[in-house]
Amino acid sequence: MENKAWKTIEKYNMIKNGDSIVVGLSGGADSCALLHYLVSIREKLSLNIIACHVNHMIRGEEADRDERFSKAFCDNLGVECRILKINVPELARLRHESTEKCARDIRYEFFIKTANECSAKIATAHTASDNAETVIYNLSRGSGISGLCGIPPVRDNIIRPLISVLREDTESYCRKNSIDYVTDSTNLTNEYTRNKIRLGIIPVLKEINPSVIENISRMTDNLRCNVDFLYSFSEEHLKRCEDARYKETYKAKLLYRCDEAVFAHMIRILTSRYDIIPEMRHIKLIRKICQSGGEVQINQNVYAVCRQGLFRITEKRNSEKFSILLSDIKDRIVIKHKKIVLKKIPVSEINNAEKNSDLLFINLLDCDTIPYGAVLRYREGGDMFALPKRGVTKPVKKLFTEMKIPAERRDSILLLADGNDILWIDGIGASEKYRCKKTTSDVLQIIVSDENY
Repeated sequence: MENKAWKTIEKYNMIKNGDSIVVGLSGGADSCALLHYLVSIREKLSLNIIACHVNHMIRGEEADRDERFSKAFCDNLGVECRILKINVPELARLRHESTEKCARDIRYEFFIKTANECSAKIATAHTASDNAETVIYNLSRGSGISGLCGIPPVRDNIIRPLISVLREDTESYCRKNSIDYVTDSTNLTNEYTRNKIRLGIIPVLKEINPSVIENISRMTDNLRCNVDFLYSFSEEHLKRCEDARYKETYKAKLLYRCDEAVFAHMIRILTSRYDIIPEMRHIKLIRKICQSGGEVQINQNVYAVCRQGLFRITEKRNSEKFSILLSDIKDRIVIKHKKIVLKKIPVSEINNAEKNSDLLFINLLDCDTIPYGAVLRYREGGDMFALPKRGVTKPVKKLFTEMKIPAERRDSILLLADGNDILWIDGIGASEKYRCKKTTSDVLQIIVSDENY
């Protein structure tokens, strides 16, 4: 394992002398082997290593056991261990996401936050076995060439030193170095798709060719070179198709005229922000609507829409009612790729430039006027909004129509509401009744930005 890992590090220039590295530690064989190996080369490369463990609160006492084990393992290695304990099933319900996706997002958010604090790279323990499972999973879904590229060895500041190492290699490394590790009981059942691939499909493929995982790794390396070129070429074409009037909107005719391979990659670029790899059947349907108009549902909430010659990828609200009590939100929350940061600050901290700018002032609310029962939610029938400085109250539905907000986006715009009285609308600002005024002492500042993992 050591030789394979070192060759991978050198091949992709993953680690340099003096680097700080945040290691994702689950307590399993792969992550324990990775952390132990990086510690073994720590002195040689003058590395600063921090481990991060997330207790998702999914498996009860077993999850607590993994947390205790990870902390003790790090103590024995002389490595700082940072732990996040968070109720992922409850958060997944609030976000209307699967538990698996929510857990992944939370892990990477924690890793990225820690890495930013330490000016560090992030090392995850994905192996060649994980890569093979990913390729087979994407193949079963009918994904194109990008899905067959598997897990990239390097993505942004995320490195995967074990990506050429087999799972058997990490277990052998643990035995050789007398390293204990824990086993997630859910990995031993056929309840999850990846487990079905790991426990059912991979063993059959190994009967056909014992080197199947290594061969898949070679295939993904070769495909990745081709895809890198296609992506850079497609990105240039995508820029030429942009409609200058609207954000993330494209001229459908220009998209349709592109070569089919380039078109497919442009669609994958647009869907990547939703963490989606569209299947080829979706891409063919999307190409059709670029010619004749319409919409294509890519997954439960994400749609490709073409109307009046303009194309966009958009996310629609889940039909289940969603709301989060404002008083329950501490500092920030992430909802559908949007990070909402709430800051209660004295009005004296706002400088004169901000006070005199309507553009910056719209997301400031007078704390004293906000009802305790206010909630963040999407629009509902009967919602009313008082336009700032105009003395006019309008139905939110009519306001969205007058502002020419695309119909498919209206149900995913966040509102702060007390009943049908709307205090604030994302992108529009605070209501006249609740906005910050000269007599305000404390303000609630709402900052909304895209959240990428």
